[in-house]
Amino acid sequence: MTLQQSGGVTRPVLFGVTAIGMLSLTLAHAHGPAAWIQQGGYKNGLGELCCGERDCVELAAADIQITPGGYVVKATSETIPFSEATPSPTGTFWRCDWGGQRKCFFAPPGST
Repeated sequence: MTLQQSGGVTRPVLFGVTAIGMLSLTLAHAHGPAAWIQQGGYKNGLGELCCGERDCVELAAADIQITPGGYVVKATSETIPFSEATPSPTGTFWRCDWGGQRKCFFAPPGST
């Protein structure tokens, strides 16, 4: 069996490179339900983008306690001041982090 050449590169190699490139693009934009965060270009107060690959999770309202000091994530006791929360267009709570540090927090409008 001989392989046909296309510009000095065998077709199976060319196909493999193309497939890997397409897979990389798919993974780089794979956000599922959090895709709106990346697509909206949301940034935190430091100007950092909120969402990279697998950075944001939705939190149930039962996971959040609203206190005079802000939103408390019950599982971690983290308090997010109201001034650091961005209105959530989905009407639900979202927390984004990189390397274990919170980058952004989204809260339903009117939840303060």
